[in-house]
Amino acid sequence: MSQAVVGVIGGSGLYEIEGLTDIEEIRVETPFGDPSDAYITGTLEGVKMVFLPRHGRGHRYLPSEVNYRANIYGMKKLGVQQIISVSAVGSMKEHIVPGHIVLPDQFFDRTQGKRASTFFGNGVVGHVQFADPICGDLCDILHQSSIEAGATVHKGGTYICIEGPNFSTRAESMIYRSWGVDVIGMTNVPEARLAREAEICYATVALATDYDCWHQEHDDVTVEAVLAIIHQNVAMARDIIKSAAKRLGEPRACGCHKALEFAVMTRKDLIPEQTRLDLDLIMGAHL
Repeated sequence: MSQAVVGVIGGSGLYEIEGLTDIEEIRVETPFGDPSDAYITGTLEGVKMVFLPRHGRGHRYLPSEVNYRANIYGMKKLGVQQIISVSAVGSMKEHIVPGHIVLPDQFFDRTQGKRASTFFGNGVVGHVQFADPICGDLCDILHQSSIEAGATVHKGGTYICIEGPNFSTRAESMIYRSWGVDVIGMTNVPEARLAREAEICYATVALATDYDCWHQEHDDVTVEAVLAIIHQNVAMARDIIKSAAKRLGEPRACGCHKALEFAVMTRKDLIPEQTRLDLDLIMGAHL
């Protein structure tokens, strides 16, 4: 079996991975509180996988209530080196039809400051490079895997992350479109930022469920309509993950695992001991 450990964070509709063997359920304690649920570990296509339902089993947490720091910390604690984020999104472009797959490579943050969005703080200051928030190598693998799975896939694009839980007003939707974004969602920020701070590769498989409310012929976005498309997309997402697992056994050649190399600004002898203990797993070598 490959020594690589791949994490999957499942969004709306994806609460388990089919085909896992040697399944074990693990609850992880973190300095940041409880993750969304127990982690499900197992083997898929010879690769160790760690799965976490972002909203908890039974979909219990709002996007703003998800403990993103605990979720990423738990992934790091379990040895995860690459995270595949599966996320339901609305399409902001005519050619991205509900049912299509999008692999965004940029994020635009429109959350409202309610979410803990960094591991830094409490006496330690750091700044990571985030110009390219998606791991290009992992995105390439997901692109190949999406084609192999038979998906209609769009590689690249901007994911705008809003606070939610309500969908956009029509005015908001039209303004976001004028900004040139491709899809709209509620969860990938600060998730992607925290993965970068934890030096974990991160890429998103975005499942387009609707046209938001900008589209003249599809301007009535309902939960029922979204769920219907989600059920169709989830099966495709599982096929993509299974195909990707075959390609994820190689050592990482990207720079994600060096994100903290020059990030920490605080003088080491001034970092509080409790902060040092809390962050040892994430950035111990740099403190």
